[in-house]
Amino acid sequence: MNAITKTTATAAVRSARPVAQNGQKRGIVNWMTNYPDKVMEIKKVQMTGGTCQAEANPTWLKQQGDLLPLAFGAALVGFGSVNCAIGHYRLATGKGKLD
Repeated sequence: MNAITKTTATAAVRSARPVAQNGQKRGIVNWMTNYPDKVMEIKKVQMTGGTCQAEANPTWLKQQGDLLPLAFGAALVGFGSVNCAIGHYRLATGKGKLD
């Protein structure tokens, strides 16, 4: 690319920019950028009594509503484990065939 074409292309890009840049105006996402930050509030709940308590007070059971997802996950894992054990038993003994 020769110098004249490069200069012309640069000048065209500069002229395409708006002359007066008034700054950024947020209309649709303004509520999202001004949303209150609750990280430290949640962090205080997680860090009550220290963070190295292991099985006495685990961090994944400190907030309200943590017990229900834990029970649901444990039920899913238990259901899958039982079905897996039943499947292995049936494969090993040859029972449960459809013939």
